Amino acid sequence: MSAKAVAPLRGVLSPVLTPFNAGGTPSAARMARHCRWLLDQDVGLAVFGTNSEATSLSVAEKRGLLDELRAAGLPMDRMMPGTGACAAPDTIELTRHAVQAGCAGVLMLPPFFYKGVSDEGLYRSFAQVIDAVADERLRVYLYHIPPVAQVGISFALIDRLMKNYPGTIAGIKDSSGEWENTSRLLQEFQPRGLDVFAGNETALLRTLQAGGAGCITATGNVNAAAIVRLCRTWNHADAQEQQHKLNQTRAVFQQLPIIPAMKAAVAWKSGDAGWRAVRPPLVELDEAQCALRRGGLDGVGFSMPGAASLAAPDRQYKEQ
Repeated sequence: MSAKAVAPLRGVLSPVLTPFNAGGTPSAARMARHCRWLLDQDVGLAVFGTNSEATSLSVAEKRGLLDELRAAGLPMDRMMPGTGACAAPDTIELTRHAVQAGCAGVLMLPPFFYKGVSDEGLYRSFAQVIDAVADERLRVYLYHIPPVAQVGISFALIDRLMKNYPGTIAGIKDSSGEWENTSRLLQEFQPRGLDVFAGNETALLRTLQAGGAGCITATGNVNAAAIVRLCRTWNHADAQEQQHKLNQTRAVFQQLPIIPAMKAAVAWKSGDAGWRAVRPPLVELDEAQCALRRGGLDGVGFSMPGAASLAAPDRQYKEQ
């Protein structure tokens, strides 16, 4: 199949939070509203990422949600769905579906259950998916997150994949938490055409200064405008001050389990308490935690302009 030119994904993307209905099923309507809110602030959509609770969603749920987002008129060329799974058939199915839906790229974890696996095994895993999908439109963004997956993506593996699948291996999200790793990726692979994204906004300024593509960050879900502003004005005189403020807000969210904390913030600012729902093994914040988070966010001047649009029309409940 001939490739269709799609602009590369750059700037700020966020692993879009997955809202749930009262019965525990994904709420596609809430998710679509959240995607529109993010797009309005120029944040790309890394649906089914780590902070989307992706590993708690089935293949069928992810396919269904992607179809509903597409049917809602959301631009597929602004999407980078997470498709990496432990089972190759799942990764192949999700990746093929994303490509056929017109997504600009996919964010792909390595298979992460078995630990201590070799580069050869990981290479075969990625190659198996690319070869099975067999579509020139496929753009793979590697997802390096050893603190969580405990399976990393080495420089030798990146080099081999780029050589054997030129154009298909489009970028990497570095969630190592180590600036030295991000810096080396930028030095060695960005000049060869690999777009390097910081794993969160705390490294955004340094990444952009070194020629990186931007960041893919959880707190883009809640602090979108401020993160995008730094991405657009990183060469302005106040860039370091902006970075400091982003770091302060991020630190408040990281005081608590970050997914429930972000969902509680959306519930607070939208007035829709249904946003607090998470899937086990995660649990919602308790009232003491909510009070701690609200106090900390008020202290750093946090706001979510337009958050009222995220509330379900029939769920106008105030967070208690």
